[in-house]
Amino acid sequence: MNQQPLVSAIIIFLNGEQFIEEAIASIFAQSYNNWELLLVDDGSTDRSTVIAQKYAQKYPEKVFYLEHEGHQNKGMSASRNLGISQANGEYIGFLDADDMWLPKKLEEQVALLASHKEAAMVYGRTQIWHSWTGKPEDNQRDHFYNLGVQPNTLVNPPKLLLLLILNKCQTPTTCNALIRHEVFEEIGKFENVFRTMYEDQVFFSKVLLQKPVFVADQCWAKYRQHAQNRSEQTKTQKYYLTRRPFLNWLGNYLSKNKVTDQKIWQVFQREMWQCKHPLLFSLLNRIKYRLNFIRKVWLML
Repeated sequence: MNQQPLVSAIIIFLNGEQFIEEAIASIFAQSYNNWELLLVDDGSTDRSTVIAQKYAQKYPEKVFYLEHEGHQNKGMSASRNLGISQANGEYIGFLDADDMWLPKKLEEQVALLASHKEAAMVYGRTQIWHSWTGKPEDNQRDHFYNLGVQPNTLVNPPKLLLLLILNKCQTPTTCNALIRHEVFEEIGKFENVFRTMYEDQVFFSKVLLQKPVFVADQCWAKYRQHAQNRSEQTKTQKYYLTRRPFLNWLGNYLSKNKVTDQKIWQVFQREMWQCKHPLLFSLLNRIKYRLNFIRKVWLML
């Protein structure tokens, strides 16, 4: 009998035929063997449905195909929640169909959660992955964001929540985090109303408000950058327009849970003000930059 805790890996996908087999292969390549894979189809119309069903048929004890009733498209949050509802693992990890796990991810993350019983989840650095194209101009574009905290430590709330609200460093990413199953029972799952943008930050906000989290220095996942993924799409959209629904939800959530921490509210209100007055905020930033430049020149005279 396998003494290792079972890990449920959940891949949600919508028309992901280009990359999904690479994502699946990265799970099969794990050095940690006691996992199950739930492939959640969010209403695909390309070959990714057939690909996922093929793996479920070939590995019926390890891989399971799930879809919404009537093969509907219900969005990312509802698809993650469908996977969670069918997951049997003590721990749950997510992977989008265009990203990859590195081979030691589960082995090292399970060990960290076993040694830090108070941690609700663990995450580390995520590689922002451009070099997958093989193009010489992309080979030097891979990078990591600052974690914002001292790595290899247990971080108590609400420190990570403040960093998430400020959005100035890498907080948890779905492809990188490993989460205790019981956390979803205690604080709830993803919010179905968030079909695409900010669905991850909504869930992680609930965790970081209430639970200690272990932040590691290791890189365990590659986050593929391309024109079709959400991170690239948001660069062509109005940042504050897409961010405001998340902040509206967060303000309601903080009020509902009777959060009184003034630091949280100050940071939240500052971010909300920016979303409500993006042009004015941009103008004030330009004025501040020019004043600092003038001050530096004056000091050099």
